[in-house]
Amino acid sequence: MTLADVSDLTWLSWDTVKGIVQKHLQRDYGHPSLKALKYLAVDEIYVGRRKKFYTLVLDLETGRIVWVGHGRGHAALGKFWRRLRLSKAKIQAVAMDMSGAYWSVVLEKLPGAAVVFDRFHIMKLMNEKLDELRRALVREATGVMRQTIKGTRYLLLTRAPNLAVEKLPKLEDALRLNEPLSKAYYLKEELSLLWEQPSRAAMEDFLRQWCARAMDTGIGLLRQMAKTLLSHASGILNWWEHRLSTGKMEGVNNKIKTLTRRAYGYRDETFFLLKLLSLHHAKIKLVG
Repeated sequence: MTLADVSDLTWLSWDTVKGIVQKHLQRDYGHPSLKALKYLAVDEIYVGRRKKFYTLVLDLETGRIVWVGHGRGHAALGKFWRRLRLSKAKIQAVAMDMSGAYWSVVLEKLPGAAVVFDRFHIMKLMNEKLDELRRALVREATGVMRQTIKGTRYLLLTRAPNLAVEKLPKLEDALRLNEPLSKAYYLKEELSLLWEQPSRAAMEDFLRQWCARAMDTGIGLLRQMAKTLLSHASGILNWWEHRLSTGKMEGVNNKIKTLTRRAYGYRDETFFLLKLLSLHHAKIKLVG
C-alpha cells in the first residue's frame, strides 16, 4: 500500500501520512545497533536517473542494512568507522568484491578482521575474460572457424553440468577448432573447483597451480586474470575459514531497485535512507 493509498483511505493529507511513517521509521530504524555485528558485506549502489551513489554496509547474519553512506569509496564510510569503534563490536570478517574500493580501508580500520572476496564475483570476472576472448576470436576468424565460434557465448559461460546434451556438439566443435578458446574454457571450468578443496592449504595450492597454467597459456586475458587472483589471494583464501559471500547484498540491491521503481524514485533523501534501513522487514506497519 502506497502513501497515496493510505492518504485516500484515511482522508489525511499525503504529507501528514508521510510524516507519520517517517517518524515511525526514524524511531525504529534510524540508529541501528552495531554492537552485535560479526560478519559484514560492503558494496555500493546507485539509484535514480542521475545515478546517485550510496555505500551500504550489511549485517550478513541478519540481513540488516546497518549503514548507508553518501557516495562511494573510503569517504562514504568515515562516520561508520567512528560509530563501529564506539560500539565495540568484534568484527570477524568482511565480504566484498575485488574492485578495490573498500579493501584497503577495511584492512586499515579493522586489522583483526578477515577480508573475504566473493566467489561469485570472481567467477563473473573469469566469465568476462572468457567472453572478451571469444569476441576477439570471432573478429579475427573467417569462414568455417568464424561460423563455429559465433553464437557460442551461452555455451561457453554456462557450467558444463548445466548444459543440455543437445548443446554439447556445437560447444565441442568450437573448442576443437580453436585452441585459445579451449584453453580459456577449461581453465574457467577448473577455477570453479577452487572452493571445493578440502583445506585452506589445498585451496592455496590449487589457486597457485591454476594461475601458473593460466600464465603459461601466453593468452593476455588469462594472464591478467591470474595476476588479479594472485594479488588478491589472501582474500580469496579467507573464504575457507569464513564461507562468506555478498549474495545477501545482491538480494538487497534487487529490493532497492523494486522499492525505487514502485515509488518512482524518492525526492526526500532522508525518507529514502530510512526506508533502506528498514528494508530487512519486508512488511512494516505504517504507524508506530
